[in-house]
Amino acid sequence: AVLLVFDFDGTLVDSIHDLSESASELSEEYGGRRLDDPTVTMMVGEGAHTLVERILAQAGVADSQPCALSRFLEIYDRRMLDHTIPYAGMIETLTAVSRSHRLAMLTNKPEQATRRIMIHTGLDRFFHDCVFGDGPLPRKPNPEGLRWLMERQGVSASQTWLIGDSDVDIATARAAGVQPCVARYGFGFRRIDPTALRDNDVIIDRPADLLTRLPA
Repeated sequence: AVLLVFDFDGTLVDSIHDLSESASELSEEYGGRRLDDPTVTMMVGEGAHTLVERILAQAGVADSQPCALSRFLEIYDRRMLDHTIPYAGMIETLTAVSRSHRLAMLTNKPEQATRRIMIHTGLDRFFHDCVFGDGPLPRKPNPEGLRWLMERQGVSASQTWLIGDSDVDIATARAAGVQPCVARYGFGFRRIDPTALRDNDVIIDRPADLLTRLPA
């Protein structure tokens, strides 16, 4: 059996609109403009702290704002379930692959927000081993979180796939020596430089493609 480690935002769930609405609200509070989904897409992926820094930079706020992160999380807490849903076919795909493979999750998103969305969408039943962006392990693209999941499941790099939609996920997979599986349907795919892709990278255009690409 292969260990399938999934990224969260842009891989399991389409959360970009709630993220961009939250980013816009924070930006406007600091005198900046509204931010559309494509703009925020280029800002997400490295965790909430980095996202907030980028929102403030876009708003022209140069100085550090110690309260901005907690304010963003407060705003996002109110908005995170407005539009966020699993990608079409995701629940059915996870149900099918979980019969023969092990599943885990590796995200740079904070734990509380991730768990709330997981419970709301029914994804929580698939993932018992999770690494979050605000836990003790370093965030992606550092491979330590991925290695911890592999060790916990007792599998080697050759038995592990990392499924994600962004450049951060590809870099993490390469650093750990596991099979990258790129979710081209995810909003983070626009951040990937096409020259960073290799011939042996698996690319899927919808969650169900995983069923035909996995080794038997």
